[in-house]
Amino acid sequence: MTDATVNETAPATAQAEGMAPQPDQSVVKTLFAGKILHANVFPYPRMAPEERETLEPMLDAIDTFLADRREDFKRWDLEAAQPAEFIQGLRDLGLFGLIIPEDHGGLGLSNSAYARVLAQTSRYDTSVSLTIGAHSSIGMKGLLLFGNGEQRARYLPRLASGEMIAAFCLTESGAGSDAAALRTTARRQPDGSWVLNGEKIWITNGGIADLYTVFARTEDTDGKITAFIVEAAWPGVSHGHHEDKMGIRASSTTTVSFADVRVPAENVLGEAGKGFKIAMAILNNGRTGLGGGAVGGMKAMIALAAQQAQERRQFGRPIAEFGLIREKIAQMTLDCFAAESVVWMVGHYIDSGFEDYSVEAAISKVFATEAANRAAWEALQIAGGNGYMKEYPYEQAVRDARISPIFEGTNEILRLFIAMAGLKDAGKALSDLKAAVDDIFGNPIKGFGVLSGYAGRRFARATGVNLGPAFAHCPTELRPSCAVYEKYTAALAGAAEQVLRKYGRGVVEKQPDLKRLADIAIDLFVGLTVMARATALGEADPARREQVHGMAATFTQQAKRRMAANLRRLEGNEDEQLDKLAAGVLADGGYRWDILTG
Repeated sequence: MTDATVNETAPATAQAEGMAPQPDQSVVKTLFAGKILHANVFPYPRMAPEERETLEPMLDAIDTFLADRREDFKRWDLEAAQPAEFIQGLRDLGLFGLIIPEDHGGLGLSNSAYARVLAQTSRYDTSVSLTIGAHSSIGMKGLLLFGNGEQRARYLPRLASGEMIAAFCLTESGAGSDAAALRTTARRQPDGSWVLNGEKIWITNGGIADLYTVFARTEDTDGKITAFIVEAAWPGVSHGHHEDKMGIRASSTTTVSFADVRVPAENVLGEAGKGFKIAMAILNNGRTGLGGGAVGGMKAMIALAAQQAQERRQFGRPIAEFGLIREKIAQMTLDCFAAESVVWMVGHYIDSGFEDYSVEAAISKVFATEAANRAAWEALQIAGGNGYMKEYPYEQAVRDARISPIFEGTNEILRLFIAMAGLKDAGKALSDLKAAVDDIFGNPIKGFGVLSGYAGRRFARATGVNLGPAFAHCPTELRPSCAVYEKYTAALAGAAEQVLRKYGRGVVEKQPDLKRLADIAIDLFVGLTVMARATALGEADPARREQVHGMAATFTQQAKRRMAANLRRLEGNEDEQLDKLAAGVLADGGYRWDILTG
């Protein structure tokens, strides 16, 4: 049941060197400025002993409950439903109260421990994790983050027991990633209540939920969005049929409609007109659950692939002896270690009260979900023809994993967010520089201070000297990897400045370049978490020091090649040609060539 996530420890080397974490700073945003916030990454966080004591028997109970249900999960996937008695079993295990405080009847787990629970359930069935996660990660998370005392007292005990199951109602037919395009409306009444009208689509838990967190446009807030707590039993609330999905089929996904639903004034969540920020905060805070689920799914695929590789024989020997099979298993393992490292680092940021972790959370979602898709795909490939057959678990794993880069913010949108968030701070530095130049005679002390600071950053980038403390806390074997992260942090800062100077405000339309910057930032941040974790594990357990250091060094070399390629493609690429090709295909309505016509 347990693994390195629960048992690993970390030394206090960084603190001993006088480095203090900066919870008001974003690691990734500072990377765009050419600086590594070492103390926000090193040492790798460890789980508190008391929480580990709570978590271990819980994971054992989950194993006992789910281990013998593999045939059930396969049948429920075909039937596209989870039976009521199974949902009751989840209630009995306390899985709907994982992150609800103990004084409201929950277990009060940290975000890190919660993600570890979802990793365990995802080893068995992704739909199970979705039922639990949609309730906790996003469905009722708004109550935890923004609910007032009365709202929390009224709803949290029933949500903790599973008497009420929650769902998150944001997406509409014309407003997926573009949440600002919502058409659902709420009109304030003279008595202070609201009348809610509209329809939400693709709502996880939509058909079984008793409580919805709903986002609607409110006219008397200048058309801004407001968040509401809405009970499913109220008149005018209804849900549609169960959606027939490609994957996660047993998880309830429906439309949810609101027809003249009267919402009491006391059921506004947070402040009227602040709903968009509330929605984004919920999604950012809840991404550790999705990441944890992705990690659990990967671990299941690695175990299946390893077993299959040892049992299946070709040409008189197990396929586990073939280099291409071993390469796949090693890469799956490396990806899983990296995903696990970044997901639990973000959980640590949330649990430790860091103020700005939105970009880091986006990175953890992008990296973990894409790694999970690769793992499912490769496990199926290792299984060969068996992998394509429904009697084996691989094809369902591929179908289930495919949704993860789409929901809770598509990975394309999140990449744009990562890049633009980093460029925003870099752009401010350039604006400050321009203002200093313009005001150099009027305010010479301030002006020269800004100019000298800028000159120092440029010198550091040019010479490869990092602005923060050196990687003194890294073991000797990993120092070459440390140099890679220092070099490419400086390169990212230089590339960000170059892109801003070249395009100015028009950079927002240069999506291929934004993706390249985001991918460099992803490799840097994930790589730093891998380095921190490998350092901690190597010190805690010398017997596996060589193995974990080898993983960190291998990840670094792979990341180095990707980052170098992305930097080159900022200078020379086929973006214009590809855009013209796309324009032609769109104008023609499809592919126009055929061997019959030339």
